[in-house]
Amino acid sequence: MAQNKTAYTESPVENFVKTIDDPQKQMDSAALIKLMETATGEPAKMFGSSIIGFGQYHYKYASGHEGNAPLLGFSPRKSAISLYVYSGGNEQRHLVDQLGKFKIGKACIYIKRLSDINIEILHQLMSETIQFIENTYTRIKE
Repeated sequence: MAQNKTAYTESPVENFVKTIDDPQKQMDSAALIKLMETATGEPAKMFGSSIIGFGQYHYKYASGHEGNAPLLGFSPRKSAISLYVYSGGNEQRHLVDQLGKFKIGKACIYIKRLSDINIEILHQLMSETIQFIENTYTRIKE
């Protein structure tokens, strides 16, 4: 079975945030770090070279593919901030509909800036995602 290409690293999150060119994305990243550390009770760690992750769980799909991933995370990319806070399920649709201005992928939400979305709804979305992960997969406590 192939190993995941992306894993947690020892690179300091602070160093990564300092490399972000856009001052607004730097401020939004600092705010997201606080929000996600509070939601997960886990410190921010680099997951690969461009994702800031919080906590960890082990998944195994019916296909046999398995690996570890962050409970929550985000990546401040040039075009948008990618939020990994959504399980992709219909049970979260009521929250997604109230979130604000964003684009969505299968299990990722893209925002231009944090002020475009409702922070309370984001917090609820993160809580429901953590609950989904804990009910479906194995959370890894460090």
